Formats: sequence, structure tokens, C-alpha cells
Amino acid sequence: MFENLSDRLDRSFRLLKGQGRITEINIAETLKEVRRALLDADVNYKIAKSFTDRVKEKALGADVIKSVKPGEQMVKIVHDELAQLMGGESVDINIKVNPSVILVAGLQGSGKTTFSGKLANLLKTKRSKKPLLVAGDVYRPAAIEQLKVLGEQISVPVYTEDDNKNPVKIARDAIRHAKREGLDVVIIDTAGRLAIDEDMMNEISSIKKEVNPGEILFVVDSMTGQDAVNTAKEFNNRLDFNGVVLTKLDGDTRGGAALSIRSVVDKPIKFVGTGEKMEALDVFYPDRMADRILGMGDIVSLVEKAQEQFDEAEARKLQKKIAKNQFNFDDFLSQIQQIKKMGNIKDLAAMVPGMGKAMKNMDVDDDAFKGIESIIRSMTPLERSNPAVLNGSRRKRIAIGSGTSVQEVNQLIKQFSETRKMLKMMSGGKKSMASMMSNMQGMRR
Repeated sequence: MFENLSDRLDRSFRLLKGQGRITEINIAETLKEVRRALLDADVNYKIAKSFTDRVKEKALGADVIKSVKPGEQMVKIVHDELAQLMGGESVDINIKVNPSVILVAGLQGSGKTTFSGKLANLLKTKRSKKPLLVAGDVYRPAAIEQLKVLGEQISVPVYTEDDNKNPVKIARDAIRHAKREGLDVVIIDTAGRLAIDEDMMNEISSIKKEVNPGEILFVVDSMTGQDAVNTAKEFNNRLDFNGVVLTKLDGDTRGGAALSIRSVVDKPIKFVGTGEKMEALDVFYPDRMADRILGMGDIVSLVEKAQEQFDEAEARKLQKKIAKNQFNFDDFLSQIQQIKKMGNIKDLAAMVPGMGKAMKNMDVDDDAFKGIESIIRSMTPLERSNPAVLNGSRRKRIAIGSGTSVQEVNQLIKQFSETRKMLKMMSGGKKSMASMMSNMQGMRR
């Protein structure tokens, strides 16, 4: 995500290395490179020019701070302008009424149905809401089935009328159903098309008029770059939507849509999709995205993701086991599951300042834990709880059962033993896991 743009901006800042201060002469080449980087990222030319003009104005008007190098000062100015370009601050969705109606719109293939499921999951798990998914795409049978599968996966009800081909009536009936069942958020997945056409726009306008949604979200594939921005503009002219959702931001995207869309439609980006899993949906924070674009990491989001999986009572129980040297393979497996729930491993690593560049050319398999899990799951309950019994014959059986080699089993047991020793040493310190997480929470404030 944004790797090419990050590299180009980094190279442009190096042009100021060794300069005593920022001047109109030495800033010219840097700004030219910044503008080229934005254009290569598929940012609209007028937006790129306007952006560099603002950076130039602020850079030349900035107070000279002796302790700050010109290159570092330029990074700060570009960071602040990038954040402003993407909206400045996070904007929440409107779910104040009961039931709140959210209308999901976009072109076919943009990821509307998957996003609808992810949003329902987010509202259920993080906002304690009771959502209802509505299958309003009556033209693509696969969309209805897909929504049913997603609903079952996240344990959220899905409203369908299999014999009804009128999406306006389906939406209206779904809201009545939600009221009867005590469901407080109605998410309507609508039909997409391969291109903007009058029938599609009239249909979704009719749904909007009928159900009067408190929130209309336009879902756009971030990999389509500037085309996505143009499509958003057309939809906004007809629907006057409340916010944008960028999907597939974990793919090979140049970032033009994320950087341009706010300026073009004057509507905030509210969510970004960063993977296929139902948990892979993040609230969009412009300042944090600017951090990541400039290679500064995003430690706040990383802490938040960790805290979502963190259970204080479980941590205390685990701390006691570690202190008594009773940490076992079941505990190890549990920790792996929690890490996996946090998201894509490479994306998580990129949130650590400096790690993004270090891992840029590394191929990190998202199934990196697969072999470890197979080995642990091939152990008996006795072997997991008491690793000391793992003799040669047991290790051979585990290797055969997990499809690995005895060497790999031996390596895991050795690593586990070293990890257990390290955890035991850490537990001897004054800070428990719970207090460490409490401190991390304090850092966020």
C-alpha cells in the first residue's frame, strides 16, 4: 500500500540533505519531485499542483528552527498537508436513530457486498449494535448468496425476498422487519453495474427517497485510481452521499483515489478495507494514513488492534502461568490466534516506525504460522500441556501427523523453550502484562 509513493517522497526529501535552510532555490527540485510522485500515484494534476503550491507557501513562510534540519521540516509540512488533503480528521457514520439506515452504493466489483458484511461485523463487535443485512441486489443471484454466507459467518441476520425483483419494496419491508425484531441498524446492499447508467442511478435514487437513509456510503475500488474519483463525482451528483469507503487498499494500489477523492467530491473517507477477512475494515484516520505514506508507521492503530484482541482477565491468568513456568503449547497457540486476528502480518509490521521500508522487498506469507499451528495441533493434550514429555518417538509421530520434518518439530520445541525462559525472566520484573497494556492505553490518550 502506497509503497511507490512513499519511496518517491523519501527520495525527494533527500534533495534537501546538507542544506542549511529552506530557500526558494533549493526547494524547487524537491517540490518538482513531490509533484511527480503524486502524479505517478494517479493523483489529479490540478490537485497535485495545488498541493505543492501550499507546501511551498508554508515551507518558505515557516520559522527557522535551528535544531530541525530542512529535510525534516519539509517532511512535517508535507505530512500535515497530506492529512489535510485526505480530510484532516476522522468522520464517524450517523447511527443515532433507531433503526439507523445505511445505504451502500457503488459499481459492480467494487466490494459493496463484502463491505456490507464487514460493516455489520464492526458495528456488532465494536459498537454493540444489532445489525440487519439487506440483499437489495436483485440482478446478481450470487450477491444474495454471498450476503447470506457472510451473514452466517458473522452471525448477523440477512433479509431477502427471493421472489421479489423490486429493490425499493425489499428495502422498505426490511426496515419494517428490523423494527419488529428489535434490530437497530439496517445495512442495504444495492446493485452495481459495470458502468454508470441511467437505470441504475434512478433505481438507487428511488431507494434513497423511499427509506430516507441516515447514511449513504459510496464504495470504491482504490485500485482503479483516478477513474474511481470520477465515478464518485457522478454518484455524488445524484445521491449526495455522506462518505466514501475505499476497498482493496491492501493491494497494489498507487493511492491516487485516497489522496484525491476528498478534494473532488468534498466528502470524507470513512472506512478502508484492508483484506478479505471480516475483521479487515478500519476507520479512516487522515493523519495516521499520512504517517504511513511517509514511512513513519502507525503505532496508535497497532496498539488499538492489539487491544481489540486483549482480554485483561486472560492476561492476568497467563501472567500467573508464566510466573510459575507453566506456559504451554495451548497458551502459545492461543497467542498465535490473537495475532492472526489483528490482520495481515506485513501490514502490521509496517505500522511499526521504520519497519515498512525494512520489509518492503520481503515476501511475508500471511500463513506464516500455518506450519507451527499444524505441529501444535498434532500433539496430544498431554504433550501440549507438558512439553517435557516430548521424546524422540513422540516428535517423529508429530512430524508425520503435521506433514513436517522432525527437524522442524525440534526447531519449534527449541524456540518454544527459549520463549518460555524469556517470558519467565520478564515476569520476574515489576511490570505485569496487564500493567504494560494499561500503560499503552495511557499513551493513546
